[in-house]
Amino acid sequence: MREFDLIARHFAPMAGAAGLGLLDDAALLRPPAGRDLVVTTDAVVAGVHFFPDDPPDSIGWKALAVNLSDLAAKGAAPLGFQLALMLPTDADDAWVAGFADGLRALSAQASCPLTGGDTVSTPGPLAIAVTAFGAVPAGRLVPRGGAAAGDRILVTGTVGDGAIGLRVRAAEREGRRWPLAVDHLDFLRGRYLRPQARFALAEAVSSHARAAMDVSDGLVGDLAKMLGLSGHGADVWLDEVPLSVAARAAVRFDPALADAAMTGGDDYEILACVPSEKVAAFQAECLRAATPAAVIGVVAAAGAPVRFLDPNGDQRSFARGSYEHGG
Repeated sequence: MREFDLIARHFAPMAGAAGLGLLDDAALLRPPAGRDLVVTTDAVVAGVHFFPDDPPDSIGWKALAVNLSDLAAKGAAPLGFQLALMLPTDADDAWVAGFADGLRALSAQASCPLTGGDTVSTPGPLAIAVTAFGAVPAGRLVPRGGAAAGDRILVTGTVGDGAIGLRVRAAEREGRRWPLAVDHLDFLRGRYLRPQARFALAEAVSSHARAAMDVSDGLVGDLAKMLGLSGHGADVWLDEVPLSVAARAAVRFDPALADAAMTGGDDYEILACVPSEKVAAFQAECLRAATPAAVIGVVAAAGAPVRFLDPNGDQRSFARGSYEHGG
């Protein structure tokens, strides 16, 4: 399919007004009055961030979700996105249609229209880069490095589902099935294939958090990155880290998955440092968006270590803090 036909058939229908019908070489974006523009770019590559034979709709969904997650952690509401699609020469129209369906579904859910981009043919592998634009009230972008001693550390949703779901998916590709209930397997697989970007929490983050980032590479490593920027330590209570019912079932099946849940990544939940007097309000706003936020620790003094404590108060160490994508 020629590039013009591909764009007209699959991508123009999801374009917003800023995209100028995808007929021009650029987009025209106007941030709302009194708002700062926030821009983020993430790329996903077959064989690195997803399996080449993952369903195309899930690949489209994930390519946008990982960017919306970054916006949410800055307190920014989505405005639109640009798409660069590097398609292998053997990709057919049915694959592109499925990819566009997943992209369109999340675009509509997040009110984040396509504003433009590019498509090119490549000998492989499949690669997708998305640049997403968001808006945050002027002066209220939430940085990674703003934590202060005494802040409570919170994480939204549940942790570890994506990392365990990746293992479920890998086993199934090899013809193996874990001895878990079907609904647990479906949930874990779904959390890997279609991560839930917490864009509905942007206002809660911008109103209450002092520091925030999304959990993309693993809770342990991402928290260390965030606190490293402010120079603070922390005490994190591992028994307070929220796990889903399905993840707990998987850990009972294989106890080694407890560490994978803390370090494996693919969660795309929001990790936030919130002043103690604002915790209740932050949690209430998260619940109004149907996403709980759990207090899992407290920020310590500058120069203190980041300690992960088990239920007995003993310090735990991990072989690695987070997943590395290799570049």
